[in-house]
Amino acid sequence: MSLTASTPSESEPEVRTAAGALRGSREAGLAVFRGIPFAESPVGALRFAAPQPVPGWDGVRAAVSYGPPPPQSGVFGTDAPARETGDGWLTVNVWTPEPSTGAGLPVMVWIPGGAYVIGASSLPEFDGGRLAGEGVVVVTLNYRLGIEGFAQIEGAPANRGLLDQVAALQWVHDNIRAFGGDPDRVTVFGQSAGGGSVAALLAMPRAAGLFRRAVAQSVPGTFFSPELAADIAAACATELGLRPTVADLSTVAPSRLPAAADAISAKIGQWKDRWGQITHRPIPFAPVVDGDVLPATPWQALAEGAGRDIELLVGHTRDEHRLFSLIDGVLGQVTQQDAETALRILAPGPDGARRYRDGFPAAGPEELYELVNADWLFRMPTLRLAQAHTTAGGRTHVYELTWPAPGLGGALGACHGLDVPLVFGNLGSGQPALLIGEPPSPETEALSARIRTAWTAFAADGDPGWPGYDLEQRLVQLFDTRPAVTAYPEETSRQLWQDHTFPALPLAGG
Repeated sequence: MSLTASTPSESEPEVRTAAGALRGSREAGLAVFRGIPFAESPVGALRFAAPQPVPGWDGVRAAVSYGPPPPQSGVFGTDAPARETGDGWLTVNVWTPEPSTGAGLPVMVWIPGGAYVIGASSLPEFDGGRLAGEGVVVVTLNYRLGIEGFAQIEGAPANRGLLDQVAALQWVHDNIRAFGGDPDRVTVFGQSAGGGSVAALLAMPRAAGLFRRAVAQSVPGTFFSPELAADIAAACATELGLRPTVADLSTVAPSRLPAAADAISAKIGQWKDRWGQITHRPIPFAPVVDGDVLPATPWQALAEGAGRDIELLVGHTRDEHRLFSLIDGVLGQVTQQDAETALRILAPGPDGARRYRDGFPAAGPEELYELVNADWLFRMPTLRLAQAHTTAGGRTHVYELTWPAPGLGGALGACHGLDVPLVFGNLGSGQPALLIGEPPSPETEALSARIRTAWTAFAADGDPGWPGYDLEQRLVQLFDTRPAVTAYPEETSRQLWQDHTFPALPLAGG
């Protein structure tokens, strides 16, 4: 942290927040402020606690560098940049076209994804410059991950990672006017675990009133019961020779905890009879339906009217699972046994496997494997969120990204994560840019521009440019080289899953 007295300049814009003054930088005509703390460092006496307010400071604080990434796994090869070290993980970054209190611009708050175990706002794919250039204030944030953020620990509040997100949204509500934003026009948006976080926020009483609109991209259907979450936490603690309590786990440095979670992930099949479907992926962490921080699953809460006054934009990619098949080393090598196992574990209902085979009679093993994995983890949870919100009277818009990724030889289709570079317009930086290929084609640039226009228009006035979703016509926007509005195209999958409620995942015998 750097505190100085200074005079603001065109190249070093300054704003005053509730905690003190900040000096940022100017990049491509935007004022940019990085590494702003929205909560105290969650270490020492605050370890595993709900986020606490930041004390104020005198002088002017430099806000030109990202805060350190939260402690996280490195097993996915997506290590967050470690340019900054330390324990001040809970920071936000702001890009604004007009840092003045009267600008009243729409605000878009990004929640990074990463299976609730990896990710950071400092990743280059989340640079908000190009999106903010569309006339919005963009905020990106960090939150606690893995054991720190989501493990069910005795003596700690559940869902600390979600509580961090609420604290960041509260910071936005209290301070964004100074950056040119309108606190009454806040849109929260996120993809994958970020989309699941957005869904959770819609269901959380603590988040009520902190945002007006929400964009949930590729929402995962994994929400845990307290019993399942506690059993997983116990296994992680046992890996360290400890109990799953604040007292015990606080003795372990935060940087060491991800390795314990990685060890459990690596042998998660040992618990398949207790933990069920999550051992197939594996998914050791997710939001916990604890009855307090998160009173119900998003699907149940929205169907009962939670978030009815929040305008929702929600969607998924067509080939959600193909990226994971590549990561798992089975792309192009799925066997009949692989497909049968996936259908048996994931397809809904006692005869789900048969109904998948009947519903997709021309599909071979690989297509069936891809379909049931994509439907279980992302496609159907996303669609059902739209249906729940619509049923309760909420205004909902739905999209599907069908544009096939040209990168990596075009093998991944419209895969998971392809929407991220298109939404941010960062087509040549960060790992997702590998999906785009070099150089980005004019068609790719045009598609990204259309998506950015839709997202920012939705943030401005709730209209992304296509009709709202209803339960009769089920109109959705297809994003492709030639965009189209049509009835939801995954009709067979929709019917296969129409009676599934996406309950909190249980512990066998729990």
